[in-house]
Amino acid sequence: MLGWVELDRDGPGCIEIGDPCGAQPTLVLSASGEPRRGKLPLHLDVNATDRGQDDELERLLGPAVRADVGQTGEEGWHVLADPEGNEFCLLRSRVEPL
Repeated sequence: MLGWVELDRDGPGCIEIGDPCGAQPTLVLSASGEPRRGKLPLHLDVNATDRGQDDELERLLGPAVRADVGQTGEEGWHVLADPEGNEFCLLRSRVEPL
């Protein structure tokens, strides 16, 4: 979704991803042996910097699906879930498109 690449791997359960040009920040994702219980301890909000929210929503739907967490439909964001069911929000762009 972000166009990021693998930057480093620390064993089979830990990976760092980031911008292929080396821009910061990066994300380090670590596997857990514990089953998921309830709400995730981490929630990502994303927004496109090169297109509007509607175009980004169209791009994301396919690998991601809409998720219902009790929103009214009046929010300025869309709640989506990745293929593993992890929820994230697509916000309106905070910066002008490039």
